[in-house]
This record gives sequence, structure tokens and C-alpha cells, in this order.
Amino acid sequence: MITKDDLGGLSGIEVVDNAGVHVGPVDQIYVDPDSGDPLWVTVRTGTLSFQESFVPLTGARLAEGRLIVAVDRDRIAHAPIRQTDAPLGHDDADRLTAYYGLGRAGDDAMTRSEERLVAGTRREPTTKVRLRKYLVTEERQITVPVTREEVRLEEVPVTGDEPGDDPGEDASGAAPGVILHAQRPVVTTETVPVERVTLTKETVREEQVVTAPVRREQITLETEATDEPGRPG
Repeated sequence: MITKDDLGGLSGIEVVDNAGVHVGPVDQIYVDPDSGDPLWVTVRTGTLSFQESFVPLTGARLAEGRLIVAVDRDRIAHAPIRQTDAPLGHDDADRLTAYYGLGRAGDDAMTRSEERLVAGTRREPTTKVRLRKYLVTEERQITVPVTREEVRLEEVPVTGDEPGDDPGEDASGAAPGVILHAQRPVVTTETVPVERVTLTKETVREEQVVTAPVRREQITLETEATDEPGRPG
């Protein structure tokens, strides 16, 4: 049901007939002078700028940014066309009402409408990501093979031909010293490329439950007492 609360979203909205066929955008809106609720909209169906067809909003609804009306496009295209730069007079309103079969005399039936939830999505940014490098220091171990020199005592038999004093000894009787060498582990670092990291996007599909309020019309029976006198039996 289209009410005055929906007026702000009707201007220029796309009109679709009851079979989902494109009709055209809303040009003008005609409202009830008493309640202010929209009753008719006009859609341009002719080649001339003033040729527009009136479309009833009875049974119409808003869904997915479109106005879905309860009549088909062919009926709209052949509706009485008039210049729409003036208020809708009673004669024109009656003519349109009769054409669309609305409000017939003696018809006690009413059309009850209700809102339905229509699933849709809106794409919006949530997070911006980018790559950044930073250094992490950690302890690592590496095994390094090393060598060292050791002194080994060698005993050589005396043959008797050796001099009394060993020329290799000093005055205190000590032999010249021997210098021993040993390798010490030295560790350095080098920077080598190990992997290349890039950003890629993938679409993950999931289902979310959305709760929203909807309105529906209810029809009640009203009775009124009459002042007519009772007929004698």
C-alpha cells in the first residue's frame, strides 16, 4: 500500500507492471485532497511531452527501488491520455476509475495489501588492507667446525752423539716456546629473498539473517444503527 509516507520516494522512480515489464519513470503524483495519500502517478507513454498515462496506485507497492503497479503495461498505454499540467478533475477521475475498474458501484469487496521483505544487497567498503614489512629479531643456532693445535710430547732416544748442552735451551734450561693456534667461530648474516607475498581478493559467500518490520492491512466489519422505524409484522 502506498501512503503519504512514501511520497518522498515516488518522484522519478521506475514503474514496473504486474508482470515485471518496464513502463517508465514517474513524472507527476496526484494525491487525495483529504488524506494526502497518493492515488495516481503519471508515466510518459507517448512521443509527445504532454502525453502521459495515469496509473492507479491501488494495489501498488515499492520494492528494490521500483514502483510495482497492479495493472499491465498494455492497459496503461491505452489509458485515457490527457494533458497533466492541471489538477485531476472529478470527471477525469471517474473516467480513469471506470477504465481501470476501480470503485465500482455495489462492490463490497476490498483489497488487502501487506508488505513483504525483499532480499537485496548493498556493496560497501569495510576494511582497507595493505602490505607492510617489519623486522623481527630471533635467536638461531648454527654448527661451525673449528680446528685447534695441541702440544704432544715426543721422546727421541739418545744416540751419544748429541752435544752436552742442547742449543735449543736457554740459560734456565727451558726450551723455546711453541705457539699454538686455534680457530674461533665467526658468524655473519646475509639477506636473501625467500618468498614473494602479494594481495589477492576472493569472494566468500555466507548467509545472514536480517530482521525488519513490515506493515499489513487488516479489514474489520463496522456496523451502524439505522434510524428507520421497524415495519409492522
